[in-house]
Amino acid sequence: MIFSERILQVKPSPTLEVTALANALKAKGIDVIGFGTGEPDFDTPDHIKAAAIRAIESGKTKYTPSGGIPELKKAIIEKFKRDNNLEYKPSEVIVNSGGKHSFYNLMQVLLNKGDEIIIPAPYWVSYPPMTTLADGVPVIIETTEEGGFKMTPDQLDRAITPRTRGVVINSPSNPTGSAYAKKDIQALAEVVGDRDILLFSDDMYESILYDGFEFYNIANVSDKMKQKTIVMNGVSKAYSMTGWRIGYMAGDASIMAQVDTLQSQSTSNPTSISQWAAVEALNGDQKPVAEMVEAFARRRALIVEALNKVPGFTCLSPNGAFYAFPGVERVYSMKGWPGVVEKYKSDFNSSRLTSYLLEEARVAVVPGIAFGTDKHIRLSFATSDKNIVEGVKRIDEAIRKLA
Repeated sequence: MIFSERILQVKPSPTLEVTALANALKAKGIDVIGFGTGEPDFDTPDHIKAAAIRAIESGKTKYTPSGGIPELKKAIIEKFKRDNNLEYKPSEVIVNSGGKHSFYNLMQVLLNKGDEIIIPAPYWVSYPPMTTLADGVPVIIETTEEGGFKMTPDQLDRAITPRTRGVVINSPSNPTGSAYAKKDIQALAEVVGDRDILLFSDDMYESILYDGFEFYNIANVSDKMKQKTIVMNGVSKAYSMTGWRIGYMAGDASIMAQVDTLQSQSTSNPTSISQWAAVEALNGDQKPVAEMVEAFARRRALIVEALNKVPGFTCLSPNGAFYAFPGVERVYSMKGWPGVVEKYKSDFNSSRLTSYLLEEARVAVVPGIAFGTDKHIRLSFATSDKNIVEGVKRIDEAIRKLA
């Protein structure tokens, strides 16, 4: 079978190996604690589900405009004004089938062959493949745990070339949970200056912040920066609506129009019922969001403290999101590590470690290489306190066998 050169450039996710092993163990009836899922473990709030039911019962189950219903666009505009002090017109807003769809569409309508997208690593797994699928070139900036996993102005300045089309800013970040403070964002904006570069601000975890950390978007720096910025967000994480598949973005009207054209020839409209549910999510009671964040904050403290007691692990306390991203490089020099390398034949140490933890500890975590670093692993603490305590205990016991 002959396949396109485009798809052959994209490799399967490194998480597939761990997922396959986890499923095999579960099929055998073995208890596996999962830290892999990137979604809140809470149910969608009742008032949002009720809005979807009302939509079904009132017959709102037909095609909608490809870029979203006017009521949802209005709710999005009001959200941006209320929460972010950003003002947009309906022509500057579009609704997509999830946050992933937003970024994919942007790459498809903006990139020509060889155009470069600057992506700080660790990165969300799909940024580089989506860039590649649009014939673009991912330019990876490696950040450090010591630097809080944040791209510096100097790094950004050195990465920009005449082929640079845009820069990705994901704050708070998946997978690290790190976030850029206002001064950090302002410093990056100074580097961009008058250059003809777009900024892709992925704010999906905007509402999940800890210790009073204040969210700040690069579009807030100045009118000039706002004109350069496409803000992406959605209802998946804030309202525990991952399966509803509603993302949205705002920015230059001409870009939104091209995305609308692409959607009209690909997915058509996002699901009508989900759109009406999203209207209620954005306009309705926000108390469930605060309650969810309160639970995540408690779990964050629990998992970070426990992981830092595991031999060879170092774990920063994330500013936001619901991921712990411990450094595990010291584990690779433990006396029992050569046996792991021999047993789990992989090109990457983080994949070997996650395979070992799955089989030895019955704990599923995601290898850091999926996010652009082989020195870390990712654990989602969107799970119960009980699972966190028991899961990290199992990890600790398995690592001590290597020491």
